[in-house]
Amino acid sequence: MAADTRFTWPVRLEIAAVDRSSHARTGRISTPHGCFDTPAFMPVGTYGAVKGILPGYLAGAGTQIVLANTYHLMLRPGHDVVAALGGLHRFMGWAGPILTDSGGFQVYSLGHMNRIDDDGVTFRSHIDGATVHLTPEKSIEVQNALGADIIMVLDECPPGDADIEQHRRAVRRTIDWARRCLEAHRRPESQTLFGIVQGGTDPALRGQCAAALLEMGFGGYAIGGLAVGEGCEAMLRTLEFTARLLPPDRPRYLMGAGYPRDIVAAVAAGVDMFDCVLPTRNGRNACAFTAGGMVRLRNSCHARDGSPVEEGCDCPACRHFCRGAIRHFFFAGEMLGPILLSMHNIRFYQRLMADIRRAIRDGVFEEFRRCDPRCAMGPPGEQCT
Repeated sequence: MAADTRFTWPVRLEIAAVDRSSHARTGRISTPHGCFDTPAFMPVGTYGAVKGILPGYLAGAGTQIVLANTYHLMLRPGHDVVAALGGLHRFMGWAGPILTDSGGFQVYSLGHMNRIDDDGVTFRSHIDGATVHLTPEKSIEVQNALGADIIMVLDECPPGDADIEQHRRAVRRTIDWARRCLEAHRRPESQTLFGIVQGGTDPALRGQCAAALLEMGFGGYAIGGLAVGEGCEAMLRTLEFTARLLPPDRPRYLMGAGYPRDIVAAVAAGVDMFDCVLPTRNGRNACAFTAGGMVRLRNSCHARDGSPVEEGCDCPACRHFCRGAIRHFFFAGEMLGPILLSMHNIRFYQRLMADIRRAIRDGVFEEFRRCDPRCAMGPPGEQCT
């Protein structure tokens, strides 16, 4: 069946170059609030702010698009408040593109606090214990009010150890909820709605879900339900299979997988967009990403270390502070420590993405992937061949 073309989505993808040895591609995505280059990494501003980082620095570090969280903004301060204050762009002080997730990931991450049925998800608010009922229609209502450029359908994301029946039920609900989200969308002229492909690591379920979503004609497609405990090899195998199912003229978005190794593998599979809390979460916990591996600034070996976090890095932490000073800030409870390492990690990720784009344009992506040590960085201690 041909894709539904009832909407002319405002987000458009233009491909500038495709790697000869893989499916990696680089290009530009245009939105009502400007363009961003792909492959792109989106820092996560869960509550409407990337923790501790001014918007000006985000842009200066190479960030072109950010992510905000529908569930958390719905609970506090409320999507109606954000709308009354001028919408999410003004609220965040960010003039560029914004993507909002749907709240679907909280179905997974707050599983102990929710109840799922075919109508939607009932949460117990982590703020005040109030009961919150999130349906596909409500998710879209909230995202329409927030005003992000790219919005997501509500989906069900089972854990990595879910059995096949759970995944079948999640795919059925994800397809049904996607259709309801499409019907509820009231701002298609200014907000592009992405579908989300679920199905665990089962190729048949992934194919079923992708085929149904493609018939609906979304403006882009996300690969969900990965990096949730299924293991590295299963994730990469599923990622490569699923990416091939998605149309080449629409953006492809891998949700939540953020180690450099996984990003580079997904780029090779043809993915355009990424998000993860790792850069800022690790930064707040005194861990810095470097080309030589993860640096843990709390370790005593850094107490008298006068070198920067990473030689050659142009971030404020590396240009103006040494490891010993930043370590002291953490032990003294000085907020500058987490801020500096978050800034460093964001710059590390954006520099990596810029180098990936350059390698694709120059026709050397596979060499870059093979030789650059950043491309092998995964979770500490995890081996993946």
